[in-house]
Amino acid sequence: MLYDNRIWVGTSPEGAVSLLPSMANRHGLISGATGTGKTVTLQVLAEGFSSIGVPVFLADVKGDLGGLCRAGENSEKIASRLQKCGYNAAFPFRGSPVVFWDIYGEKGHPIRATVSQMGPLLFSRLLQLNDVQSGIMYLIFKIADAEGLLLIDLKDVKAMLTYVGENASRYTLEYGNISKASIGAIQRSIAVLEDQGGDKFFGEPALDIIDWMMQDDEGRGCVNVLAAEKLYRNPVMYSTFLLWMLGQLYDILPEVGDRDKPQMVFFFDEAHLLFSDCSKTLLDRVEQTVKLIRSKGVGVYFITQNPTDISTGVLSQLSNRVQHALRAYTPQEQKVVKAVAQTFRVNPSFDTEQALTELKTGEALLSFLQEDGSPMPAQKAIILPPQGAIGTISDEMRATWIKTDAVGDKYDVAFDRDSAYEYLAGLMAHAEQAAPIVVDGDIDVPQPAAQPMPVIFKVYDPATGTYVEREAVLPQVPAAAVPVQQPMQPSVQPAQQPAILQGLNQLIGKTEKAVKQEKAVKTTVQKSFGNQLLESFTKSATTSAGRTLGSQLTRSLLGTLGLTGTTRKKTTKR
Repeated sequence: MLYDNRIWVGTSPEGAVSLLPSMANRHGLISGATGTGKTVTLQVLAEGFSSIGVPVFLADVKGDLGGLCRAGENSEKIASRLQKCGYNAAFPFRGSPVVFWDIYGEKGHPIRATVSQMGPLLFSRLLQLNDVQSGIMYLIFKIADAEGLLLIDLKDVKAMLTYVGENASRYTLEYGNISKASIGAIQRSIAVLEDQGGDKFFGEPALDIIDWMMQDDEGRGCVNVLAAEKLYRNPVMYSTFLLWMLGQLYDILPEVGDRDKPQMVFFFDEAHLLFSDCSKTLLDRVEQTVKLIRSKGVGVYFITQNPTDISTGVLSQLSNRVQHALRAYTPQEQKVVKAVAQTFRVNPSFDTEQALTELKTGEALLSFLQEDGSPMPAQKAIILPPQGAIGTISDEMRATWIKTDAVGDKYDVAFDRDSAYEYLAGLMAHAEQAAPIVVDGDIDVPQPAAQPMPVIFKVYDPATGTYVEREAVLPQVPAAAVPVQQPMQPSVQPAQQPAILQGLNQLIGKTEKAVKQEKAVKTTVQKSFGNQLLESFTKSATTSAGRTLGSQLTRSLLGTLGLTGTTRKKTTKR
């Protein structure tokens, strides 16, 4: 609600306490113990910004902010508070132009983003990777950019991980060692994220932040409410998602400097989750964003129970303060109360430290920036009630709002265009079709329906002392199991090799030169996952079958040459 072109937040003994719109982009803090009235204060501020045409984003972690869309109703409790605030006229209850959003698409328009938009830093946080794994994730993004591969959803990331792992030697010199164990750990983290529903967030159509900056026909800013009851169950996903949105605002919006009001206000509820287990790199980025996004006309308001949950670098940037009651039941809590009291400008009419522990529900210490940029002395005030309803709304009313708001069905239908996964899958399929099948062993598992094949060869005849041609019919080995080798070139073997072995070597193409060439031209073929599993499963069976088939071929050749016979063991009589 407005008072003298300002956002009326509450009333103190000294009069109305209001926030100057021109100072709203200096960021703010709403803090206090649970049950002290932070949600109502958030609702009052959101309605105030909307009424002056400023779009708002806020997360509804408890499901009780849906009432913003409909007008509130007078009650004995509301009337009592209005009287304490000095408002004696008829209170203008009315709803705000609300747009509901939900990552899972259940209680609002679905929100999606591409993996590339999130970037390696936030994506690593989302997967809760350690430093080594985060470094590999940076390499995955860099290699994808270098090779022009789009990372849109999680299957693209998994395909890139598999591709880089199989071709790690190609990238070692340029990017350093890429451990397959680390890649496996990342793949497992992605599987956990998918199980938690994180795969629904990555995809297209990606969210256009401009859709959050709309106004209704009356010029009021839209209040974008994120249904976060389910998302909040995964604190890391929740905080990472809000950081991504804040980063998108910073990247997209132009520099505007100081204006008469912000372009947008962003409320970060349960802000302590952001700074829990936050890496130094990410913390530095958050602090830099908060410092610089002010010049882009964005005000960021953090909401938490304890002000000490927020890092010092960020806390020092929050100039507009709403401090609800703090509890001081332990020595540690007493230290917090004393530290918080010292951050307010002293008001000689009351003791700030004592007031912090005596505030009732709906009361707060307020301190906003004045026109000259200085903070006002702390004001002990009663927070004004919101114009909208307090509490949840029915599923039917929510569904109606979703169907009739300004966003429409823009994000309702997801699509999947060609990206890294499709490209790498096509590359692997093409390689399997074009390349010959190479068997690691000398002979593969025999295949049925093999056709006989005549073979012409030369063999040394001791009777004449020359080589004569002979013909033999051998069973044909299937083409899929023939090892890659050079064509047979019958030639005279070296003199030191027995003639019978020369003939056998000529027959099976195993001249010394052919054997060396065969070993030198081993072809490496990219194998599909199925082929790799099949090869590993049948390795032992292949070896055994190879020995059996080799013995049969040898007996057939010796029989053709007329060299078969029996071998008897010599026995020595004692």
